[in-house]
Amino acid sequence: MLIQSATIGQAPISTGLLTAAERFGVLPMPNLAWTPEVERETAHLYERVKSVIPSVEWPFHAPYVKAINDLKKERNAVILAHNYQTPEIYNCVADVVGDSLQLAKLAASSTADILIQGGVHFMAETSKLLSPEKTVLIPDSKAGCSLAESITGADVRLLRQRYPGVPVVAYVNTSAEVKAEVDICCTSSNALQVVESLGSDRVIFLPDQYLAKNVQAQTKVKIIAWHGACEVHERFTAADLLRYRADDPSVQIIAHPECPPEVVAVADFAGSTAAMIDFVKTKKPRRVVLVTECSMADNVAAESDGTTEFLRPCNLCPHMKRITLPKILDSLVYLREEVMIDPALAVRARASVQRMIDLR
Repeated sequence: MLIQSATIGQAPISTGLLTAAERFGVLPMPNLAWTPEVERETAHLYERVKSVIPSVEWPFHAPYVKAINDLKKERNAVILAHNYQTPEIYNCVADVVGDSLQLAKLAASSTADILIQGGVHFMAETSKLLSPEKTVLIPDSKAGCSLAESITGADVRLLRQRYPGVPVVAYVNTSAEVKAEVDICCTSSNALQVVESLGSDRVIFLPDQYLAKNVQAQTKVKIIAWHGACEVHERFTAADLLRYRADDPSVQIIAHPECPPEVVAVADFAGSTAAMIDFVKTKKPRRVVLVTECSMADNVAAESDGTTEFLRPCNLCPHMKRITLPKILDSLVYLREEVMIDPALAVRARASVQRMIDLR
């Protein structure tokens, strides 16, 4: 029997097939009172985040944290949290943390029946591509992404008509529909390797124009870029960062390659979210500016030993912030917002991701 299918961002299509709630059953909503028991059982988790979450806020978060951690065991569920999730999610209920591809790959190796995606919709789709046998839920199906929404599968087909024979690389920050139309995917950490692996003097790179420009600066391959951008990273400017450096020349500036090239040029280091985290953990700079989404700085700060001071010229991602503890709990109880991908499309999309994974 097939499972009821609903593409993210669309109303569920009635096909007479079973929903996740019908397969696993709905659970009663737990008591969410702040009690001495809740305080006691979550105290060790608050220790992780007390430097970034005020004590006055913890009585609101803690009942949800306890309820989620209890229910995910009952459901045999794993919570995946992207580096941009808020500290109470990332540090207190997540089982797997990392960038979007790390989350999907690690989730695929788990024995969980249910994956709950703490992130945006293209991440949930990627998790479903690599774990087609698992039930994938996203706590808010409206958690989108300016990059992923800047291009469609039809756009890719038109690009192929305009540039016949030119290979197409898609950043993982794209929908399954787009992944199905390209030759190979990439991440921000392996984009250069992927571009040069194709053995072509020209490559179409989509959808992030800034990542494309930053890769172009490192290769002789001519990159034909789509004009998408991350609404978080495109707002940073070199002038902003130069002001930080003027105040303290010793400050270390670390930028994500989704930032404009002039921002990356000012930075001391540029890399993926995983590389940025590793830089802080290994270099232990005295003061650091993380030029990326706000919550990542909070999460890295919570995990640090206190030797690094974090300056925060950050921008909030409104889409990431749609994922909250109450919505995660709702997903665990009612099993709503199931992520499904048309099987024929999934085969093609999975192939472009797998080609990247197989690169050595």
